[in-house]
Amino acid sequence: MMDNVMLAKALAIGIGSIAPALGIGFIGAKAMEAIGRNPEAAGKILVPMLLACAFAEAVAIYALVIAFSIK
Repeated sequence: MMDNVMLAKALAIGIGSIAPALGIGFIGAKAMEAIGRNPEAAGKILVPMLLACAFAEAVAIYALVIAFSIK
């Protein structure tokens, strides 16, 4: 029984962190691409990029909370 709980926790955080990791990677890649094309807009791109990264990280935190709540 204990092994199944540990497996469920591992799967919850493992699967729950894949999408935020991919999302942050795409956000960073597109932001760097946009700054490379238009360097003057770097200040305008930075804040929305950081906000999008924070929202993607929130999904990973939800997965962590769910992993901790599995009993």
